[in-house]
Amino acid sequence: MRSDELVHAVVPSPNQNERALPITMAVIHYTEMKPVETALERLTDPEAGVSAHYLISEEGMVTQLVAEDKRAWHAGKSYWRGTKDVNSASVGIELDHPGHDEANGGYRGFADAQIDALVPLLAQIVADYDIPRANVVGHSDVAPMRKVDPGELFPWDRLAEYGLCLPKPAKLDLGDPFHNEGAFYLALERFGYDITEGRKAVEAFERRWRPERMAGLPDAQLGAILFQLLLDRDQGRTR
Repeated sequence: MRSDELVHAVVPSPNQNERALPITMAVIHYTEMKPVETALERLTDPEAGVSAHYLISEEGMVTQLVAEDKRAWHAGKSYWRGTKDVNSASVGIELDHPGHDEANGGYRGFADAQIDALVPLLAQIVADYDIPRANVVGHSDVAPMRKVDPGELFPWDRLAEYGLCLPKPAKLDLGDPFHNEGAFYLALERFGYDITEGRKAVEAFERRWRPERMAGLPDAQLGAILFQLLLDRDQGRTR
């Protein structure tokens, strides 16, 4: 278990096993359960069969559930940039949050204290395993057919300010080179997404890169964003 000032409590979860891959990713989730004790109980329940490496409360308390050298069960059936066993290749971080469930009060922004706790923890994880910024992703990125978390209000721009994830492209001067939907989908797959259900993949891309307008269909602005992201990565400006 991580023994430093970034972790406030350790509550071991039995829901873990051995990794089959080295750590190359970090995946951000929300719990969609309130209060936080409910999420903690589920993430440590052997019958539930789910877990994460960390759970961060809205008040900023960081609880470690699984040691980083073990495989936590947070991503489920998922895929990113050719990796099908995302659980083996990633560190999973759950954020205490009501999610999109109206029964929990509905979707809302993330607490400042929670993000203040996430940033240094994620920075240490990224540094320890030399995780590329393109591999710091949301659950919806790796499982677009099933998941929408952490959702359109998650502050990716704040993580990007610290170099912890890819920033939104500053310029889109090159425009959209994809002449049809098929070309866009192939580029989306090349960037990392599972495009088995095209509309869901587009929604996940929008949720991450254009959360202010989500339609689930490729358009010129999305094409320009995707093209610039791929160009920056291929030319070595990002990784």
